Amino acid sequence: MAVALDQPVPDFTAQATSGQTVSLSALKGRQVVVYFYPKDSTPGCTTQGQGFRDQHGAFEAANTVVLGVSRDGMKSHENFKAKQGFPFELISDKDEALCQLFDVIKLKKLYGKEYMGVDRSTFLIDKDGV
Repeated sequence: MAVALDQPVPDFTAQATSGQTVSLSALKGRQVVVYFYPKDSTPGCTTQGQGFRDQHGAFEAANTVVLGVSRDGMKSHENFKAKQGFPFELISDKDEALCQLFDVIKLKKLYGKEYMGVDRSTFLIDKDGV
């Protein structure tokens, strides 16, 4: 079942950087930005993450947690986070559970070839989990 606008997001638990286990239910009472990106350390994904990094103070002031999600492994995530100075955690979604929950795997084209990949997407979950 994929998330739907104005509906509660099913609880999820995922492994993240800094040895964290992130659970949506544990973040209740705070807003949560979940942004999906295709691959660590690529130009577009780096720019996207830097935008969240550069506005992190504003997110914190708005009682909002930022979480980045891609299918990359934890080692890649830790390197990407450290190199870019991201003050938020990155979730490794190798099994695509979150990608499927948020329905971000789409047919994409690159150099004329079609493949299934992560569609760059951002979701805002309110303090009540909607």
